[in-house]
Amino acid sequence: MKIGMNMLLWTNHVTEAHYNIIDKIKNTGYDGIELFLGEGNLEHYSKLGTHFTDINMGVTCVASLAPEENIASPDAKTRAAGLAKLKWSIDMGAAMNAEVICGPFHSSFAYFTRQPPTESERQWSVEMLQKGSEYAAAAGIVLAPEALNRFECYLYNTMADLSSLASQVNHPNLGAMYDTHHAHIEEKGQAQAIKTIAPHLKHVHISENDRGTPGSGQVHWKEVFSTLKEVNYNGWLTIEAFSTIIPEFANAINVWRDYSPAEEVYTEGLKFIKEGIDRS
Repeated sequence: MKIGMNMLLWTNHVTEAHYNIIDKIKNTGYDGIELFLGEGNLEHYSKLGTHFTDINMGVTCVASLAPEENIASPDAKTRAAGLAKLKWSIDMGAAMNAEVICGPFHSSFAYFTRQPPTESERQWSVEMLQKGSEYAAAAGIVLAPEALNRFECYLYNTMADLSSLASQVNHPNLGAMYDTHHAHIEEKGQAQAIKTIAPHLKHVHISENDRGTPGSGQVHWKEVFSTLKEVNYNGWLTIEAFSTIIPEFANAINVWRDYSPAEEVYTEGLKFIKEGIDRS
């Protein structure tokens, strides 16, 4: 298993100004970096990719869809806009030699109809992700959609939901991701949830229940690490933690306070993951 660090702790738009942080993460012992794909162009992401290659850092990405890009929408134009955004994300990821693009792109983040999900919505999502997977295959990228908790998403909340999605898409370039924060809210137990998604598992977010330093909260970490070993998972373990450094982004994801100092998150978090793997 490789260990990564998500840059959303510091910014939702990585630039050359963040190279000092990335270099510190590299020197701390991480294998890779994870970026949010929000703005920028091919030139921007190619330049970032060159730096990551120069310092021998692997790359994974996070993508999401706005309400006007919802691939689960009943409106065909909205679904088409969502597929276009997903293809753009794949292009930007490919420019950095990204291995995986994860995130809640099965639908729009924090968008609600105030009704339970319908079969039509899920089928539209499957159809668009099948097309997105074909595009990802040409770029050599694996898509790993993410189930979110009920307060951030209504379409896919559990590993059972996500397993059904991946099975229906049925494409080698589409798997699924597991996030310990969302699972802490939605699942009966971490072990069973991981076993449920294991056949499709391509990415893991290590995230505490309060989004602070991994190991400082309530997530049942022993279950997480031992079960990942049991199912022979060999992909990325990427820390995802948030802060109030970028107020606009923090407000968008309902982060109203800092949970842990940034330096503690990435230094202590790395130690915690390594110890957890060794002991499991």
